[in-house]
Amino acid sequence: MSHPRRRRREIEEEHENHERWLVSYADMITVLMALFIVMFAMSQVDEQKYQQLKDGLADGFGRERSILNGASPVSNAKGTSDPGEASYAMLLAQVPEAQQETVAKILEESERLRRQRAYGDARTEADRLLKVWRRIDRALRDQGLRDDVRASIDDRGLVVSLVSQHVVFEPDVAELTDRGRRVVDTIAPVLAELPEPVELDGHTNQEPVKPRYYPSDWELSVARAVHVLRRLEGDHGIPARRLRATGFGHTKPLVDPAVRGSQRVNKRVDILVLSQQPAETRALLGEAYAELRRAAGLGDLPTAPADPAIPADPAGDGTDGGSAATTPTRSRGEDRP
Repeated sequence: MSHPRRRRREIEEEHENHERWLVSYADMITVLMALFIVMFAMSQVDEQKYQQLKDGLADGFGRERSILNGASPVSNAKGTSDPGEASYAMLLAQVPEAQQETVAKILEESERLRRQRAYGDARTEADRLLKVWRRIDRALRDQGLRDDVRASIDDRGLVVSLVSQHVVFEPDVAELTDRGRRVVDTIAPVLAELPEPVELDGHTNQEPVKPRYYPSDWELSVARAVHVLRRLEGDHGIPARRLRATGFGHTKPLVDPAVRGSQRVNKRVDILVLSQQPAETRALLGEAYAELRRAAGLGDLPTAPADPAIPADPAGDGTDGGSAATTPTRSRGEDRP
């Protein structure tokens, strides 16, 4: 005959066993919470952290390591060149088949929201850079120097090009003319107030003529960029740590070299206000900039000015030039770099 207390404990233990489903339910909720935390953390992609996360999840799902050569299963995936796609396929394969469609939809929606956030950030950044340009534009117009500059926004940031319509650079030399110095001095106070780094890109025109004072157009283009950099640092106090200079020779014309008069535009220095947004956001800057222009009724950016000697501004918004076209003529020195 069993003791009454022992019998009561057995009944209580049996009752407790009926509640064990709560443990599994709690585990499922915990896993779901971890999944959404992981997806949220991946909304801003950091390559190093992403690699660590990918390896950690793969190991957690029982990934087999290659002992012989240490190769990653991602790089060995056949028919897949993108490591992200391989990792996605591998992780999805670990999900029970009945749940794969649901998980795939969740991940697709997460990706859509991530891209949507990146595009929203790109629009915000493009709008901010446009405000910087409008300040530069007003300063140039006040000094009657607006026609010496073209501006655009691309995946690097704000690009302000000092074109040589009014001979910003004399042929074969790197020193700015008096008017060129006035242009730089007008832009510099706006640049000095910004936190972003500034890059100076030097360019020559496309004419296959050796510069008189430099071994090639590469050295000449770098010298032009350095000349502008030294003026920004020495005369306007912009810290050297924010400045860098590069030269591209004749390799990156602003206007198609086949267009008559393009030499006077392609010989230039570009002043870049470099965006500090993540790479994914910067990749969408050009698209966001174009949409902002369309929303303002300004249309698409022109592929080339009507008269390369005078940067065009058909939209009238102060971007990409700003004076009426005239018949181009080949001026003295135009065929020099």
